[in-house]
Amino acid sequence: MTQTIRLDHHRAVATLTLARPSVHNAFDDGLIAELTAALEALDADDTVRAVVLTGDGSTFSAGADLGWMRRMAQASEEENREDSLRLAKLMRTLNYLSKPTLAKVNGSAYGGGVGLVACCDYAVAAEGAKFSLSEVKLGLVPAVISPYVVAAIGGRHARRLFTGADVIDAPDALAIGLLHAVAPAGTLADAVDRTLHFWLKGGPLAQREAKQLALRSAGMTRAASEKQDAENAALIARLRVSPEGQEGLAAFLDKRAPNWIPN
Repeated sequence: MTQTIRLDHHRAVATLTLARPSVHNAFDDGLIAELTAALEALDADDTVRAVVLTGDGSTFSAGADLGWMRRMAQASEEENREDSLRLAKLMRTLNYLSKPTLAKVNGSAYGGGVGLVACCDYAVAAEGAKFSLSEVKLGLVPAVISPYVVAAIGGRHARRLFTGADVIDAPDALAIGLLHAVAPAGTLADAVDRTLHFWLKGGPLAQREAKQLALRSAGMTRAASEKQDAENAALIARLRVSPEGQEGLAAFLDKRAPNWIPN
């Protein structure tokens, strides 16, 4: 048992649950480290055929934890870069996992939570789930998750969501490709089980190669992602310590409007 995630096994399926319901499963450095380590261990476990990622409680993930954001607002640019690289490694590990991954989106996903959904091979959400990439409201950008979100929804939809920071519902997320399915109330577990039923009929080696084939065909390789992650980590670090980023974070933490909003 870990402090921020829960791991369960049933047959050949491993379920990773973000287990911080009191803060809506928000990210902090502890959760990032534990989730990355758990994914790496599952990747090396030949008894695991598929991985399900979900959240505890009513929210999938609310994005960045307030305490974590407060610490990062006071950190240096280099400390922010290293912090962003750790989040980038989590997303990269999930995206390139050698076995099928399923996002069981039990509730709303914001910021980095959207990144986790985009990194999974299949994503199904409860019909009441909401999604948002709200970083520009803080003077920031969804830097390290951007390659995976763009791969899922395309550049045009990304431009809209990255700049507008609006909240979309599950049918909208389905329409743009962030989700593969929306489950009516009370049927999310059944929808997940149906997908897992068919996954377990496939050959594990063939599935591993098929996943890598799809990624390569889409122009996504681990080496290219590592290079892009370094660039994006440097970008978000620079923005976090910039005057606009500092104002945006301070305004958010103080629960006031940032100074760039017109009177």
